Amino acid sequence: MSHSVTITRTTTSTTNTSYIVLNTGYIKTFPGILKLFQLIIGIAIVTLMAMNYNTNSVYFRGHQELFHFLMATTFMIGTFCLFLACITSLSTGGLIAKTIYELIYHSVAVILLLASSICLLLKLRDYRHDAFMAAAVLGLVNCVLYFISAFLAHRSYRGI
Repeated sequence: MSHSVTITRTTTSTTNTSYIVLNTGYIKTFPGILKLFQLIIGIAIVTLMAMNYNTNSVYFRGHQELFHFLMATTFMIGTFCLFLACITSLSTGGLIAKTIYELIYHSVAVILLLASSICLLLKLRDYRHDAFMAAAVLGLVNCVLYFISAFLAHRSYRGI
């Protein structure tokens, strides 16, 4: 039985210190830039939500703020871990993209962030709060970035 084999060569640049190897070439790739922007936008959402979240008024407005705050925090931490793994290892960036983990992670991120952003936007119809509105819109922007990452993960997934 014959089969074709494709061999790809990846060139990475590193900054080598005595203990830590940084794969600086990953940051220059499209998936690396996407993860960096997802992380930056996630930090912005969590910061906006944390600065304006008031536990006393949640019971009067609903739990949409808490849901969005939790989803943004969850995926910010998950993206940070993925990004850190990819830049501290020479092989992780290329290997993890070929597994189903990234496809599942980014797909779940799209669904839950979209749900939390829409819930918060629907709740914001009743009253005006600019910081929460900005956090909800940034959540939608992050959904688009996670969708692009899920699409790229789907294309590069190598199921066995």
